[in-house]
Amino acid sequence: MRRRSLADRIEEFEKLCRQKGLPLTVQRRAVLKALAQRSDHPTADQILEDVVACLPGVSRATVYRVLEALVEFGVARKVCHPGSAVRFEAETQRHHHLVCLKCNRMIDLRDSRFDSLPFPDPSRHGFTLSDYSIQFRGTCPKCSKPAADDRRRGRTQRPAAQASPEQEAS
Repeated sequence: MRRRSLADRIEEFEKLCRQKGLPLTVQRRAVLKALAQRSDHPTADQILEDVVACLPGVSRATVYRVLEALVEFGVARKVCHPGSAVRFEAETQRHHHLVCLKCNRMIDLRDSRFDSLPFPDPSRHGFTLSDYSIQFRGTCPKCSKPAADDRRRGRTQRPAAQASPEQEAS
């Protein structure tokens, strides 16, 4: 599965805007560009920081509205994440995620074995499925490294011993 280039994404968005009779504003283009250049599944506020760097007058509300429009048009997706802030990504082709439980980092995982799983029958819940994405949760290499380094050196993380009342008195 080939990742689409920034130029391809902007061209796709231009076509969608023309079809819907919406102008492709400088703000919309800047938000899409900021999102498409990141692979870390940013929050709206992180996208705002990137957009403000090139368009200093852009408002938070504009960035939020544009992100919602990108999701509505299918050019971006909201990503389910264990944190409280909604995260976004410009990659709309099916893929999955590795999520670090320590630092909340999300890494895209492309593995065709997970792309054709059969949908369960949700009818007893009155639910209709349209798509799925799998999240595998664990610890990323960066968060695993210090503990692994300590084990190699023979050090372990032990809580500090507390002094007994008799030791404190002496």
